[in-house]
Amino acid sequence: MDEPLPFASNTDGSCSANVISSNPNPTPAAPHGGQQEVLEDASELIFPDEFKDAQTLLIAEVHSLLQYAKDQNNQHEDEFHMPNEVFEKTMKYTEKFARFKKNETITAVRNHLMTKKLHQYEIAALANLCPDSAEEACALIPSLETRFEERELEAILTHIQSLISYDK
Repeated sequence: MDEPLPFASNTDGSCSANVISSNPNPTPAAPHGGQQEVLEDASELIFPDEFKDAQTLLIAEVHSLLQYAKDQNNQHEDEFHMPNEVFEKTMKYTEKFARFKKNETITAVRNHLMTKKLHQYEIAALANLCPDSAEEACALIPSLETRFEERELEAILTHIQSLISYDK
């Protein structure tokens, strides 16, 4: 039997690729019947290589950085250009979804989470989502379920909640 060609023309004129997965547990069939290798899976803390040493930012940290840039722009209008529409939309988004407003609180939350055995993804997800319970945290961040006991997660979340109440 002949090997399938890497690309085949369909009756509708479109092309499809035959991809063979080296993963013993392949993902569901890709469009046009091919299979894809798993490149990332947040529930298993599997990310592409380019994120291996990446430092995550909390939404509140992004907001602080954008606010700093905006303040610098306002002080030096002759040297910098005014923020564009994307910048302004991003500022509004981060202002709306940042769980912490004070820089001291942002630093305290990050420092607290970094003392735990959390992956960078989990640190950002916990700080940005601020789940109310260990059960909710595990539902939102599945990797936590196998890595932490419920009481450990509850202690982490209780500390974050206390910092949120201080932040107001």
